[in-house]
Amino acid sequence: MGRAFLYVILGGGVAAGYAALEFTKRGISHGELCIISEEPVPPYERPALSKGFLLPEAPARLPSFHTCVGANEERLTPKWYKEHGIELVLGSRVKSVDVRRKTLLTGSGETISYKVLIIATGARALKLEEFGVRGSDSENVCYLRDLADANRLVNLMESCSGGNAIVIGGGYIGMECAASLVINRMSVTMVFPEEHCMARLFTPKIASFYEEFYKSKGVKFVKGTILSSFDIDSNGKVTAVNLRDGSSLPADTVVVGIGIRPNTSLFEGQLTLEKGGIKVNGKMQSSNSSVYAVGDVATFPVKVFGESRRLEHVDSARKSARHAVGAIMEQNQAGEFDYLPFFYSRVFTLSWQFYGDNAGDVVHFGDFSGGTFGAYWVRNGHLVGSFLEGGTKEEYEAIAKATRLKPAVEDVAELERQGLGFAVTVSEKPPPSPPREVIGSGIVLERPIYAFHATAGVVLAASVAAFAFWYGRKRRRW
Repeated sequence: MGRAFLYVILGGGVAAGYAALEFTKRGISHGELCIISEEPVPPYERPALSKGFLLPEAPARLPSFHTCVGANEERLTPKWYKEHGIELVLGSRVKSVDVRRKTLLTGSGETISYKVLIIATGARALKLEEFGVRGSDSENVCYLRDLADANRLVNLMESCSGGNAIVIGGGYIGMECAASLVINRMSVTMVFPEEHCMARLFTPKIASFYEEFYKSKGVKFVKGTILSSFDIDSNGKVTAVNLRDGSSLPADTVVVGIGIRPNTSLFEGQLTLEKGGIKVNGKMQSSNSSVYAVGDVATFPVKVFGESRRLEHVDSARKSARHAVGAIMEQNQAGEFDYLPFFYSRVFTLSWQFYGDNAGDVVHFGDFSGGTFGAYWVRNGHLVGSFLEGGTKEEYEAIAKATRLKPAVEDVAELERQGLGFAVTVSEKPPPSPPREVIGSGIVLERPIYAFHATAGVVLAASVAAFAFWYGRKRRRW
């Protein structure tokens, strides 16, 4: 037994919800779209899991953060999917995919066929066992990737209030979970091997600000070492975290955030993979023309960098999903995905945004004592990345626009002096006008100068002349 759909989305994360909304906006019919997800609930805004969901007072709970509220659009509840004729296959694992035959086989043995497949499988949390450390199955060791993980962490915090929480990892999940654990009145220690937190993005100076702020909230940092083992009692509960440097930390709760790995295994040997993800073109289309990939699992061309990258952030998931649906529904009109990489985080009273690429020479600016501050990255004489903490909506928009424009930077000392003002000034400049030509009457013509325009004109004129000649001969014969 099996079912057939015109469109199938494999995966039930953020990208799936935004793709579904885009499909409905473009007028798909009832019964044409199916979403298959291992999770038991429809797509939701995953960032809520490390923020509002973990708050001790007035925590976020479904259905409040179903997609697509994160982009101030409709909230897609189970009722919404039913009203729009979208089939939800929830709590279902796909065992295999045959892209040549356009079929998927679920764990229950059902075959689902498609004409177009969107891969939105996202990524899974890396486990300690992959680094030779046992103990992931201990009752007080938690990861944070889905709703079940978040519920488990909430239960742990409630049962261990006032206890010791050890956070393994100094990236996004580690920083956001550490903040939530502090708010839940736990004593928090962060452990990571790098010299400073958020090492993939932050400069040492930026990281120092956040680490000092966290310390003021009671967070301790153990840097330059890694977890080597756990002490586990007879009940299967971790009582201490042992580090490679020989130290040991008492633990009531352990939260692990050491990275993710894209879920590509179903497509290995069937689709082209690159940089850990499924390689797609500017329309999010894979090496098989009937298969698209979006979100964390996709490696796509980033036009502002001139190279392909795989990005791990909710903004990329939302926008790549929308673009893929547009390309599917209007193949001849869809352009290339022109995405400016964007990352953000909100912890405690802090809020930062980053756009572009953190490559090249870095120029810091602003008040690092607790006010608005930021950094620019300059490569080959052009601005390629911007970071800002504590900005207004307008200021964040300014650094985004300036980064996309990639203005020339001739004097980094002057850039540092201008600081945020540089981005504001660049963003307010009117776009350059196309070349203009003044004809005899004084009329000004906008005239882009492209060689192919002249060639096209010659071809068109020749075509018209040929048609006129043929039509004249034809009429003479009538």
